Amino acid sequence: MIMAAHQTLLVRVARIEQVTPLIKRFTLESRDGSALPPFTGGSHIIVQMRNGESHYNNAYSLMSSPHALDSYQIAVRRQAPSKGGSAYLHDKVGEGDLLTITTPNNLFALDGSAGHHVLIAGGIGITPFMSQLHELHKRGDSHELHYAFRADGHGAFQDELAQSCQDCVRFYDSGNGQTMNVASLLRDMKPDAHVYVCGPGTLIDAVRRAAQDAGVAPWRVHVEKFAAAKPSGAAFTLVLAKSGATVEVASGESILDAIERDGTAPVECLCREGVCGTCETRILEGEAVHFDQYLTDQDRAAQKTLLICVSRAKGEKLVLDL
Repeated sequence: MIMAAHQTLLVRVARIEQVTPLIKRFTLESRDGSALPPFTGGSHIIVQMRNGESHYNNAYSLMSSPHALDSYQIAVRRQAPSKGGSAYLHDKVGEGDLLTITTPNNLFALDGSAGHHVLIAGGIGITPFMSQLHELHKRGDSHELHYAFRADGHGAFQDELAQSCQDCVRFYDSGNGQTMNVASLLRDMKPDAHVYVCGPGTLIDAVRRAAQDAGVAPWRVHVEKFAAAKPSGAAFTLVLAKSGATVEVASGESILDAIERDGTAPVECLCREGVCGTCETRILEGEAVHFDQYLTDQDRAAQKTLLICVSRAKGEKLVLDL
């Protein structure tokens, strides 16, 4: 599965809201007031930013209703330290400014076969569920939302969720000593239920462990995580078949970084987090250890392609179609 380059469009920042001390919500509209491209709950866009010589490409979940295409909404949490993108949006972008974004893509869609949906969010991980809730409400599907955050001041959109979800949402404010018992949630899941989780790595790992312990099949567990783990594993040799070059990829270094360091081949990658798919490359020899969110489980098992921004070699040598 090799995808074409992402389509982009220019949008106007119609409104910026300070939701919490660390989170801003951006409302984006087309420049001429026309409808924006359609999307489904759980979709994301990539915001492309330039600050002098620096370029940032950050993925953000669409949190507005898929049934209202007059605007998109995203929420941006200021990261500390920031790689540059969140600080740029918080400090440099104002209402009326133009931003370049990609058209929506969905790697975190609701499963139509589920009889019940268990949504688990941590912190800013609430954002993809905002659009999914619009979809669930319109379809009348059975669901529940569990939302954990560090302190009362950081529970973004809590009032909106309490009003729209009412009995189907539960909040866990760590500042008040409230903790989410993930093992209990998954142990009591209905046989036809699916679980969806977005948030910090610790929460995602806890949900995966609890699902395994409860006997929940992996295909019933859906994960959204835009921050890729730091590459790990032993050093290996990378051969670029088209250019004939050989690159030594160090331990803890991504394939993309190694290629860019040596300047051996032109490569394109928007997100650098295993989300957008622009750096998907064919494997000609060897096998990969996949750390992306873009490929399906079947794609990864087939070992035909990999995303060079996050994946690594399983053995000592990997030959790619570059």
